Amino acid sequence: MPLSYQDQVNLLTDILSNQQTDCCGSVAECEQVERLVKSLMVNTNLDNNVKPVLQEIYQYSQNGKYSSDLDEHILSNQENLNNWVDNIGQFS
Repeated sequence: MPLSYQDQVNLLTDILSNQQTDCCGSVAECEQVERLVKSLMVNTNLDNNVKPVLQEIYQYSQNGKYSSDLDEHILSNQENLNNWVDNIGQFS
């Protein structure tokens, strides 16, 4: 059973919030974020103002997936994570 749009937004928010709070994460989380963002981006009802935020999140997860120090990558993106979680909250 596929996740609804709202479920996808909630899951994305949860993962990013956990990374922000814990200052750590896993490659599997980065891959999950990529899949969620891709799925959200193809939604035809998506507000065009949201797409740049999702593209930033996708790039963050790509960089994290290939980072030699994922925890440092997450730590260095704390402000971005905070902004993204806030932005996602506005369109969910």
